[in-house]
Amino acid sequence: MANFQMDPDWLRYHPDPSKPSYVPPSGAVDAHCHVFGPGDVFPYAPERKYTPCDAGKEQLFSLRDFLGFERNVIVQATCHGADNRALVDALHAAGDRARGIATVRDTVTNGELAELHDAGVRGVRFNFVRRLVDPKPDAYYRAIIDRIAPLGWQVVIYFEAADLEERWDFFTSLPTTVVVDHMGRPDVSQPVDGPQFGRFIRFMTEHENVVSKVSCPERLSRSGPPNYDDVIPFARTLVERFPERVLWGTDWPHPNMKDHMPDDGALVDIIPRIAPSEELQRKLLVDNPMRLYWR
Repeated sequence: MANFQMDPDWLRYHPDPSKPSYVPPSGAVDAHCHVFGPGDVFPYAPERKYTPCDAGKEQLFSLRDFLGFERNVIVQATCHGADNRALVDALHAAGDRARGIATVRDTVTNGELAELHDAGVRGVRFNFVRRLVDPKPDAYYRAIIDRIAPLGWQVVIYFEAADLEERWDFFTSLPTTVVVDHMGRPDVSQPVDGPQFGRFIRFMTEHENVVSKVSCPERLSRSGPPNYDDVIPFARTLVERFPERVLWGTDWPHPNMKDHMPDDGALVDIIPRIAPSEELQRKLLVDNPMRLYWR
């Protein structure tokens, strides 16, 4: 049995989130969340760059119900590396109420991919954020894509704004559905109609296989909680311009937050500010994730 001590500066998830005023539509999906351990059952990866608090499936599903959601898309956390056992355990426990995004190596076997698919995995995640992982050469990722494409899986990419220009040729060549985490982490101190976010708008405009999560204002904001006002124009722009290609998620349990821990209820109350009509809310929370993950 492994004994993991979380990093001394680690911020635990909110112990008592508020009940949101906003009521999500029936069938709503939290399309970006994680499970961490528990480490004594599902050990954290030796190559990890952080050691979190435990945040298991029971806490995740309790939060799902409390916030008024019906389903989750659980994304493999970097602290677990390519060991997807905690993810698969959560998917089995959730039944048809959850889907997963895994992390795999280029040595993964067809049998292992089939087991992940049967458990509810529908994509792989490639992380390019250098403070969290050590990115690999493009050929490494292409070898994985060749393996997962026949399964109909998507590729989830996590990068920071500057990475989009650097890896433009690679990102725009991906043959699958491509889901971008957290709007590509724009610098929200820059204009929403400025060149940096304009590059991301161009990415989505020119490549109809690209979907964006309009999540994690707590990671991007300079103005801070609880309203995260400076992030709203960026998320709303994507929701209104690409209503069929946006997703939303809590990012629970909010790994690697350094200055504050968001109130998940307050995050839910931001949804009508970025998707102001019932039609946009339904597409964001129900229609789009169901089409991408439950078809």
